[in-house]
Amino acid sequence: MVPDFSLILIGWLLVRYTSFDRAFWSGVERLVYFVLFPALLLQATNSAVFDFSTTSAMLALALATTVFGMAAGYAVKWVLRPNPIDFASGLQTAFRFNSYIALALAARLGGSEGLAMMAVIVGCVVPLCNVAAVWALARHGEMRLWRELARNPLILATAGGLITNVLGLHPPEVVAMTMARLGSASTALGLMTVGAGLQMSGAVGTVGPVAWWTGVKLLAMPAFAWAVGRHLPLSPLQFQIAVLYAAMPTASSAYILAVRMGGNGPMVAAAISVMTVSAIVTAPLWLALVS
Repeated sequence: MVPDFSLILIGWLLVRYTSFDRAFWSGVERLVYFVLFPALLLQATNSAVFDFSTTSAMLALALATTVFGMAAGYAVKWVLRPNPIDFASGLQTAFRFNSYIALALAARLGGSEGLAMMAVIVGCVVPLCNVAAVWALARHGEMRLWRELARNPLILATAGGLITNVLGLHPPEVVAMTMARLGSASTALGLMTVGAGLQMSGAVGTVGPVAWWTGVKLLAMPAFAWAVGRHLPLSPLQFQIAVLYAAMPTASSAYILAVRMGGNGPMVAAAISVMTVSAIVTAPLWLALVS
């Protein structure tokens, strides 16, 4: 896992000690999110060979783990009683996940098969996470929410790859190779943008809730996935991918959502940073437990 987390560190160093400022990395992140990452998901899900009889169990575990994270994250409202804006802004950090890191580590863990499994989880869980995150910060009607979900490039790419896979439709080799090259670029650039967005200062005054949500995301969720997954009909790789998904730090896009919807952006940025740095320690421990 050192090469992948090293890319996060490189992004952090570049944004602070070179002319590649946050505005530059914002453009890079849009490129990754709208072009490179969808190409990776589409190619991975289109070319994978799935055993749907057992993949369904893996997806059910991922979805159940996500719902558990939502409930555990919501409990902070009664335990620590944060102010409403902080609660609405930070709740999403308890259950959303960084798909850049997840896909990079899944590929390292299980090659193309592991990448395809994680891509399917991304496509199925992202809509649920987005609905819950927007609901907590909602200032707009549901029509806008569903329209945004329908245009989400990660969801569209995964759905397109799965549908064409089931129908037996595969692109010509030259197209597949081009998509593979785009996907390869998304991994390194995506991890570097994670590092470029790290900032801790916003945690002042909200240490309790941030610590609570960090514990839910990095400890409680993977513990739930590990405990439940042991009793499901999963292959060793599927079990590892499910626990890996649960152990991922929160999504870097949580900050963007909080700012756009009038929430506490600095606090969310701090939570993202704390979780990402902490995952350098916790994620390998969870993977060691299921290996």
